[in-house]
Amino acid sequence: MRHMQFVNPQIFWALALLAIPVIIHLFHFRRFKKVYFTNVRHLREIKEETATRNKLRNLLVLLMRLLAFVFLIFAFAQPYMSNKNGGDQRKNYVSIFVDNSFSMQSMSEDVPLFDKARSRAEQVISAYGAEDEFQVFSHSLRGAQQRWLSAEDAITAINDLAIVPKVSRISQVLQRVQDDDELDGNRKVYILSDFQKSITDVDGQLDTTVDHSLIPFQSVKENNISIDSVWFDNPVPIGNQNNTLMVRVTNHGDEDVDNVRLMLVQNGQTKPEGTIAIPSRSSILDSINVLLVNTGWQQIEIKIDDYPIQFDDSYYIHFNIKETVSVLAINEDKPNKYLEAVFKGLNTFRLTNTNLGNIQYDAFSENDLIVLTNIRTVSTGLAGALTNYVANGGNVLVFIPEGIQKETYNTLFRAFNANSITDVYNEEKAVYTINTSEFIFDNVFESKQANLKLPVTTLSYGFTRFSQRGGEVLLSFRDGTPLITKYPFDKGKLYVCGAPLETEFNDLVLNAEVFVPMLFKMALSSSSNDEIAFFIGKDNLTEVRNTVSGNEVIYKIKGPEEFIPGQTNLGNKTLIDFNNMVNTAGYYNLELNEQKVRGLAFNYNRIESDLDYYSPKELEAMFENVTIIEDSGIADLASVIKEKDSGLVLWKWCLIFALVFLAFETLILRFWKV
Repeated sequence: MRHMQFVNPQIFWALALLAIPVIIHLFHFRRFKKVYFTNVRHLREIKEETATRNKLRNLLVLLMRLLAFVFLIFAFAQPYMSNKNGGDQRKNYVSIFVDNSFSMQSMSEDVPLFDKARSRAEQVISAYGAEDEFQVFSHSLRGAQQRWLSAEDAITAINDLAIVPKVSRISQVLQRVQDDDELDGNRKVYILSDFQKSITDVDGQLDTTVDHSLIPFQSVKENNISIDSVWFDNPVPIGNQNNTLMVRVTNHGDEDVDNVRLMLVQNGQTKPEGTIAIPSRSSILDSINVLLVNTGWQQIEIKIDDYPIQFDDSYYIHFNIKETVSVLAINEDKPNKYLEAVFKGLNTFRLTNTNLGNIQYDAFSENDLIVLTNIRTVSTGLAGALTNYVANGGNVLVFIPEGIQKETYNTLFRAFNANSITDVYNEEKAVYTINTSEFIFDNVFESKQANLKLPVTTLSYGFTRFSQRGGEVLLSFRDGTPLITKYPFDKGKLYVCGAPLETEFNDLVLNAEVFVPMLFKMALSSSSNDEIAFFIGKDNLTEVRNTVSGNEVIYKIKGPEEFIPGQTNLGNKTLIDFNNMVNTAGYYNLELNEQKVRGLAFNYNRIESDLDYYSPKELEAMFENVTIIEDSGIADLASVIKEKDSGLVLWKWCLIFALVFLAFETLILRFWKV
């Protein structure tokens, strides 16, 4: 049942001021006026009539004044009819989210939106009592922000907030602030944000037992251009040659943009790469040729000039050109002399031969490529070790020799979800097609129409042809059957050559222009699993191979910031967790015992690059059972919140009645002549 309450009942002491109109009445209307008569016999009659009319008029004027003052005092007392929660005297638990992302740096009336949001958050707190408790959330959504604070501590927490690169969606924020459902009191949530469309979503139904209020802030809309992503055209950058770097640039504005300067910063040296034109609301792809002369870790930054939004104008990548590529050849008989000859001529490669009986399975991870040359029987132990090695990013090349135990090979291939051996062809077959669109043979030959001497086999194997196996043929015969096929498996790759390596059956090793680049790029492709860049707050995990053992191994990340990341040992690899501890874009190093293990590059999240915002009306249509409090035109947010929480507000009606009664008084005095 509703009943009337007052926000400021102490103002009723002003009812004593009602004596003012009474005093005015007594002293103003008791003044005598001169009346001229030609005949005094009518004096008594006129005097009685005038006194009666004056008395009624004066009483009405006094009544109007008293009612006007009464309703004016009631207006200041702010009466309201309490709603279903208005009379609930339980403690209030108030959660406040303050948007502290990059977009809140935009200006509104010469004040950054973030500063305005913090000021409004303090006013929210002032709308509640000293016994109420508060939570202060930001985009970091740290566990410490779950704590309930006093009003004073909550204001301190708001003042300690700063702009951060991490961005959380509104659905994540709402989920976090609604998690605590064991509180005995009124639950209230305030979201103070610019409500950018890219992060504002609705994930499921809101908790109807919680009072949700959204306070949107509007800024001057700016045009923005961003570098969204950068990647190499080939999976692995290769030293001593030009590598094509792809750059995606987006114009988020409503106007076409010309002459956007694109620049390349390579290992500290800046080089202009020309200008680009981008139509409105669209993206373009541009390419940059990068010559990588030195080995080791390379740092490249692609950047543009775009004002005033600049957090997405640079994109950092950090990648490795290996100084040494390790290849392990597993042989059943003596090592293959042609294979040794190929790698002997390549200074960056280190070939190790091992006999089938002397394999060290735990050393597989130290190699970039494992080659099986003349093994006739694949043991279950070797098959399991190879499967695990490839799953963790390694590459295996299998040459199937003469006289194999077919079922052991098919068991190996089934583990990789590869096609199985079916037939043996003891006939001469010539390779007819090279897949130059795949990484292994891409950019290898000066001309795809060149007259290459292609391999010829006198013994080859046929395979099942299940397309769902996902194999990609690299070399194929005229009849369409494959000689070499690539099978991606987890993080690595299996390459299967359906012919022996020996020259009496296969002259592939004698075709240096095919065989040498094939081995070279197969070995290099093990680096394709290393991320060249991460997004702050989005990508938080990476893996490294273990090179040392022990429980006291501690990795460190050094760069613009330095910290110890989370780490989980998983056998021959370690999972590195950045734990959202990176706040500054740039280059970092992952170190172990002061030695660089790998390079890292972090970029700011691009989720806020599109500067489109929801209007208050759009938010009202999107969210159900929420209150939209428009920031513009509100002088005292605390009073608005008190009114919102109270119920049906009556002070405006009181003010209207006060003005109405004053108007009646004016009309009486003006038109009721005595």
